Amino acid sequence: MREGLADVATALALGSGAVVLLTVRSWRTALRVLLDLLVAAGLLRLAVASGWTALATAAAIILLRQLLWAGIAAGPPAPAPTIAAALRVRRSRPTVSGRTQSEHSGRITP
Repeated sequence: MREGLADVATALALGSGAVVLLTVRSWRTALRVLLDLLVAAGLLRLAVASGWTALATAAAIILLRQLLWAGIAAGPPAPAPTIAAALRVRRSRPTVSGRTQSEHSGRITP
């Protein structure tokens, strides 16, 4: 009975990940749920069969979870700044008088 519990937990993890993906429509959240439940299934497998194979499986699942989540949490790289973006930032800097450069003639007076 206990041997099949880890397999049931793995199947439920896959199903839960799919349900979260379909309902929340966030693949990051679905992957997070899937990986957390796969860790739980690995720990159940480790509790039932206390051999080196079960320990290696649980460690591999935890390592995979950590690596995937670190890569996802970093997010995509920011786009390189363009000249137009740099000019927009430069024009909107406040001057000595507290007004932005676009609010006066461009001359800074003391």
